[in-house]
Amino acid sequence: MIERFLPRTEFSSYEDLKQNYKVIVPEDFNFSFDVIDQWAKEQPNKPALVWCDDQGNEERLSFSEVSRRSCQVANFFAAQGIRKGDAVMLILKQRVEVWLSFLALHRIGAICIPATFQLMPKDIVYRCNAASIKMIATVDEPELLGNILKTWPECKTLHTVAVVGEQIPDKCLDFRAEVVRYSDSFPRPTGETATHNDDIMLMYFSSGTTGMPKMIAHDFTYPLGHITTAKYWQKVEDGGLHLTVADSGWAKFGWGKIYGQWICGAVIVGYDTEKFNPRHLLETMNRLQLTTFCAPPTIYRFLIKEDLSICDFSSIHHCGIAGEPLNPEVFYRFKEATGLEVTEGFGQSETSVLIANFGFDPIKPGSTGKPSPLYDMDIVDENGNSCEDGIVGSIVIKNLSTHRPLGLFREYLNDPEANRRAFYNDLYDTGDTAWRDSDGYIWFVGRKDDVIKCSGYRIGPFEVESALLTHPYVLECAVTAAPDPVRGQVVKATVVLTKQYRHLASEELKKELQNHVKKTTAPYKYPRIVEFVDELPKTLSGKIRRKEIRQSDHQQSQE
Repeated sequence: MIERFLPRTEFSSYEDLKQNYKVIVPEDFNFSFDVIDQWAKEQPNKPALVWCDDQGNEERLSFSEVSRRSCQVANFFAAQGIRKGDAVMLILKQRVEVWLSFLALHRIGAICIPATFQLMPKDIVYRCNAASIKMIATVDEPELLGNILKTWPECKTLHTVAVVGEQIPDKCLDFRAEVVRYSDSFPRPTGETATHNDDIMLMYFSSGTTGMPKMIAHDFTYPLGHITTAKYWQKVEDGGLHLTVADSGWAKFGWGKIYGQWICGAVIVGYDTEKFNPRHLLETMNRLQLTTFCAPPTIYRFLIKEDLSICDFSSIHHCGIAGEPLNPEVFYRFKEATGLEVTEGFGQSETSVLIANFGFDPIKPGSTGKPSPLYDMDIVDENGNSCEDGIVGSIVIKNLSTHRPLGLFREYLNDPEANRRAFYNDLYDTGDTAWRDSDGYIWFVGRKDDVIKCSGYRIGPFEVESALLTHPYVLECAVTAAPDPVRGQVVKATVVLTKQYRHLASEELKKELQNHVKKTTAPYKYPRIVEFVDELPKTLSGKIRRKEIRQSDHQQSQE
């Protein structure tokens, strides 16, 4: 399969990959017809999906089954009036139906909008009206259903709600009962209903770390951008079991649980859990005997505090991490316990993997790796000039007029101001900062808004957070700038202690943590303010909302 899109699949070095990686983009590519149906035609019994939950339930689907059942879902959606260009929101956690619905909407040419089950009423109304959503497919969680039903009258374009589960409200359709009534054949649309490469296929809402979520629009070539994500960073294997820990409501699902993995012929693991439990995850990994694994840093932080001996890691050939930078302490502890190096990758909901450790060069713990071959990436100063090695600047994607890379989003839909800030001078500005070392490795610093300017120094929060996380009492932390009348800003650490040590929160422990940072990194970077909290403010996707901490400190300083 992959040979249809890559004239060359093997490379001898990072330089070889960077210079010679090419993707063949078919005219009017459609992932459902050109990948899923093709697998079903060539190898109908080839395993595609292993679904399981914490109760021991399991379902295995071949590509032919995925193909047929997604056609049934497409016919069901079409019967509800869903047409090319219509928006459908999926709040399906990791039920089997989420994969079938993605593929069904791609078949129709409708816009797939994944969403988290944690949406509150205001979130539902905002998304429905901003994207003109016509239909919602959702799981049967009582609170979520209640929020949808309560806000339905405020959602101007919403006409259908279909529910996956046992509890089906009167106004809603029973997704599973309805779908089986429809044909498992859905011919590829032609003429005006055919999909084209530049049509919008998928739309993510941003995590909203700096304001209201933006609509991130991807076209039908987006799956091809994730070949590098799956094959050259995650190292998925044809026939191998791959598990990315991610809810279907986030871009990490597109990164790790559908597109690049199925192009490469991997078997995707759908681990459907109601509440994350690190021990249950380890038991599931041990039972399934994974080939490759990927998870956000928080997952690894929890795993290393468990008894890792309950899982046989010998079947796992590669471990990846993305979402936020990985602290070196976690890297070393996981490697010591399992023998596996965690390979970092960096990107955004707006992109495929931008920077990663691709396996050709040694890993430098704390570094994100090197730029993807898809992107003409650079680190630039405030004037747009390339930064010298060691100098912090903005991560940008250049030369868009001559080389618009696969995987890069088309636009922030209906948001000209956000597009103006992101796209200028023939480049895309990621809003993230980093520096490059003399070997070409990229070291992530943080979002532009997160960089702390104290007494003439520029301090990135990640390095200080990494230092704090090496202390055995610290579970999580967020480093931010706090107002200071003398220095302008000072470093503040908001710290969550592990459960067994929370009772030790004291002025004495604050001083201990400050001294710990002084010994671990440059002394001027130590947090002059330390605050203990039970939990950190986070976005629905689990990213730390440092802006919320800064705003709270600013308000307190004004009082």
